[in-house]
Amino acid sequence: MRGMLRLGVAAILAGIGIGFVGGGFRWCLDGANDLRGDLLDWASRLPGPGWLIPVVVTAAGAGVGTLIVRFVPLASGSGVQQVEAVAHGLDDPPPLRVVPAKFVGGLLALGAGLTLGREGPTVHMGAAIGAWVGRVLRVDPDDVRLLTTSLAGAGLGVAFNAPVGGGLFALEEVARSFRIRLLLATMLGVGVAVGCARIIIGDSPDFSVGDVAAPSVVILPIFLVFGAVTGLIGVVYNRLILTLFDGVKRFGSVPPEIRAALIGAVVGGLLAVDADAAGGGDTLSQNLLDGAHIALPTIAILLVVRFVVGPLSYATGTPGGLFAPLLAVGALWGVLFAALVNLAVPAGYDDWTVALIVVGMAAFFAAVVRAPITGIVLVMELTAVTTVTVPMLIATAAAVAVANAAGSPPIYDSLRRRMLAGRSTS
Repeated sequence: MRGMLRLGVAAILAGIGIGFVGGGFRWCLDGANDLRGDLLDWASRLPGPGWLIPVVVTAAGAGVGTLIVRFVPLASGSGVQQVEAVAHGLDDPPPLRVVPAKFVGGLLALGAGLTLGREGPTVHMGAAIGAWVGRVLRVDPDDVRLLTTSLAGAGLGVAFNAPVGGGLFALEEVARSFRIRLLLATMLGVGVAVGCARIIIGDSPDFSVGDVAAPSVVILPIFLVFGAVTGLIGVVYNRLILTLFDGVKRFGSVPPEIRAALIGAVVGGLLAVDADAAGGGDTLSQNLLDGAHIALPTIAILLVVRFVVGPLSYATGTPGGLFAPLLAVGALWGVLFAALVNLAVPAGYDDWTVALIVVGMAAFFAAVVRAPITGIVLVMELTAVTTVTVPMLIATAAAVAVANAAGSPPIYDSLRRRMLAGRSTS
């Protein structure tokens, strides 16, 4: 009983910590994104090669972010794979120094415009804070690992203002267990964390979506086809992440900071052409949900560009996650598929585009990460849309089934194996 009480106290205190730290990270990142937008506008009006300014800024952000990783190697990438290794007894809980490294490195890399997700830093910061509080309160070593898992979920909840999705992430993706002890610590940690973060970032859903009509049961097979194709696209995306991740590492003679800066320069050049071509993708997804009039060829180009630039940004090794860019790719794919459906089914359902954007986010997330319930609930909390729950379930199930049948492992399983293998050979 005393152990459970101490665990609950630790979860609450750690939740307060990641709530304010993660909320502060999101607030700073919002400011950095606004500054980047102003910079792009200013550079576009300059005479001469003004496009060089975003190239230099993004290269510098990527390079310095990766330089921080040189001093705190554990801060590289999203950190989800490291947290999962801890949960399965394959690694030690992250030390507290991960927090400032992820905060500053992630702010530099994401703020500069790399196509990375804010959830990577907040997940890892939450795990590190949870482990540290557990050690300070001298909880059992097994409970320190449990707090690492629980507060990782709190970090995700803070990143997306999605408490239920954050809790499910800890249970379904990280621990792959629903033990009562873990469940209670996760509920406490996530609830307190998101509550504290909302003092800073507010409590509105991340995406504003109008009313969406529920699709008729007659057209549900279309969502089944959509999900199956999405599963195949997810397989390709996973392979591209690993191919670029391994490929960049082959240039071992080039310092990682230089490699990251070169990739950052490419991303900065894309930003100079179109601000939607890189970055986390939230603004792009919101514009699509708002019905922005973007020509279909432009949608197709943005889909291809972001499909590549997300894995390329991750290959820099700078702090940053995969989740947020996945949502933008899923949204773009939903718009394209909706255009095809509108040609084939010109009448009968008026909300194809918005419905397929929302469903595409969840299905593509599930195809890549292989955490379908987390993906569905996360998107429902992000959009506050529940009327497409049935087609979302069908499409997500199809996406996961196809990805599994293709023999493609979940992305974090692959990244975790590479992380552990890299340590054994170093």
